Amino acid sequence: MNTGDRKLDARSWRRLQGVNPKLRKVLWDFAHHPDTSVKFIVIEGIRSPERQRELVQAGASRTMNSKHLTGRAVDLAVILGGELRWDWPLYRKLADNLVGFAKSHCGVHIVAGANWPKFRDGPHFELGPKE
Repeated sequence: MNTGDRKLDARSWRRLQGVNPKLRKVLWDFAHHPDTSVKFIVIEGIRSPERQRELVQAGASRTMNSKHLTGRAVDLAVILGGELRWDWPLYRKLADNLVGFAKSHCGVHIVAGANWPKFRDGPHFELGPKE
């Protein structure tokens, strides 16, 4: 994993295979934009129904109708100081920055799980319903 810059590493890019091209482009552009201050990796893109079922059974997801199943969602992890971090303020910052960037630079509506009123999911980002 290349944590020395903001570019997506090879593993992240592999995890974006099968993900909607519009969402892939937003993430690529965001990661490579000089004003992006939050470093991240892609931890999960498209999911199989079996994987989704495991997550529902574990309580990590509440639906078998996840946008991960259709390639319209990804989970991201923040990198800080070369380490994966799960601190909630980092995910709020990532959500604010990525959602704003997608709209202003790409014209794409992204929904961040960190902004959901119930069952907040900091790592989760998906294409808006009209995308």
